[in-house]
Amino acid sequence: MKRWGNMSRIFPKLAKAVQIAAKEGGPDPDMNAALRVAIQNAKAQNMPKSNIEAAIKRASGKDAEDFQEVLYEGKGPHGVLVVVECATDNTTRTVANVKSYFNKLGGSLVQTGSLDYMFDRKAVFEFTTPEGFDPEEFELEMIDHGLQTVEVDDDTVYAYANYTDFGTMSTALAEMKIEVIKSDLQRLPTSPVDYTDEQMEEIEKLIDKLEDDDDVQAVFNNIA
Repeated sequence: MKRWGNMSRIFPKLAKAVQIAAKEGGPDPDMNAALRVAIQNAKAQNMPKSNIEAAIKRASGKDAEDFQEVLYEGKGPHGVLVVVECATDNTTRTVANVKSYFNKLGGSLVQTGSLDYMFDRKAVFEFTTPEGFDPEEFELEMIDHGLQTVEVDDDTVYAYANYTDFGTMSTALAEMKIEVIKSDLQRLPTSPVDYTDEQMEEIEKLIDKLEDDDDVQAVFNNIA
């Protein structure tokens, strides 16, 4: 049942990302890089094609919702730092909900921007290790396109770049005929912190509550 629970939580968020990208840049993924990425990420989570097409159609309908992307920052239990990315059609509702989660679970919101220095924004690309893949050769070839580091975990490669190089990296990987499974902008902690199992139980309650909210698109933290 957990898988179905995850799908019911993830699919609406993926659909919202597709809808926002399609409304802002048009419904044709060939002409809209942001939409291509949103579709790619939806497919990576096994979201049905019909759901993706429905989200694109909603974006071009006369009653298309006007979503606004907003950011909230807070300190949770045991001082954990949390950044919450949202897409909402009602910021009053969203901030009230996010604030209540922090307040009820031992934390509080802080002024947006005050945690900026505690996180690095990175463009992260994930793809299956190509046959004969040489990480050093790949790094040399991609460094001019913004690549900063590359990690290989079994048969999966993770390529990291500064968030401003997202488009450049996407284009370069496509030209290399590398099929990216998933790509997104992440906030990685500059000083990750270790927490005990007992502390993590309390922290995870807050993160789960945030991730369950329909308006929340992504949650980042400074957990090591």
